[in-house]
Amino acid sequence: MVLRVGRDELLERAEAARVILEECCLCGHGCRARRLDAEKGLCGAGERAIVSDYGPHFGEESVLVGTRGSGTVFFSYCNLSCVFCQNWEISALGRGRPVSPAELANMMLDLQDTGCHNVNLVSPTHYVPQILKALADAVARGLDVPIVYNTGGYDSVETLKLLDGVVDIYMPDMKFSDDATARRYTGAPDYVSVNRQAVKEMHRQVGDLVVDERGVAIRGLIVRHLVLPNGLAGTKEVMAFLAREISPRTYVNIMDQYYPAHHARRYPELDRRITGAEYREALAVAREVGPEFRFAE
Repeated sequence: MVLRVGRDELLERAEAARVILEECCLCGHGCRARRLDAEKGLCGAGERAIVSDYGPHFGEESVLVGTRGSGTVFFSYCNLSCVFCQNWEISALGRGRPVSPAELANMMLDLQDTGCHNVNLVSPTHYVPQILKALADAVARGLDVPIVYNTGGYDSVETLKLLDGVVDIYMPDMKFSDDATARRYTGAPDYVSVNRQAVKEMHRQVGDLVVDERGVAIRGLIVRHLVLPNGLAGTKEVMAFLAREISPRTYVNIMDQYYPAHHARRYPELDRRITGAEYREALAVAREVGPEFRFAE
């Protein structure tokens, strides 16, 4: 963990983030929910962080998994309402249990003690204040592995600035290149502009991906892009943005695991898996637009 802020500043940032919960605008929705007064935001989250599960995970990108796994903490609820979410029991129903910052810190330290290469915070956006408080505790007690911020990509720049010098590896989704399509399938207005500004800020903080002598990520940006049926994800436009405005050396994961989960069968255009031809076309487009991109294995 390349922590560039001390424990006192971590606590100050945690308090600044907690103030945001008075009228929450942690993400692109800016719903102004009074979460400290027991009001739930559009994401479904209240004052306390809720964790579904945590432990070593070997299904992530190889640069995160290494030989000992990525130490994932799965947070419940989500600031996006993707109709095709494959983890909808967690993201929509909020399956999990409330945890205190001290309990969350214990989870992080347990993952480090288990030998995980990093602490991978999955769907963290709506719990940034609680995460910062937990990190202040965990760092004081010896946490020193890289922190991964694994997000749907609908993050406000103001929230991300609180994480500058704290997060080592940002791993956002870039789901769509068209706002109307994004709103139809995720419920997020202005997804594209919010997402692109967020990715710019993430890259400003951590730069291109850097790996150690074992090939394990220690710092930088990883972008995930899920290929959808019928070209709905706008792969060419997303890749062109990355090549043009982020970095020609961006580390990209073009994902092929789409299937019609959750409410996707209500949308005929989403009611099937992608074809091999669709995936090959997405890869070809990405390689054409970004000939220097580095692709996940």
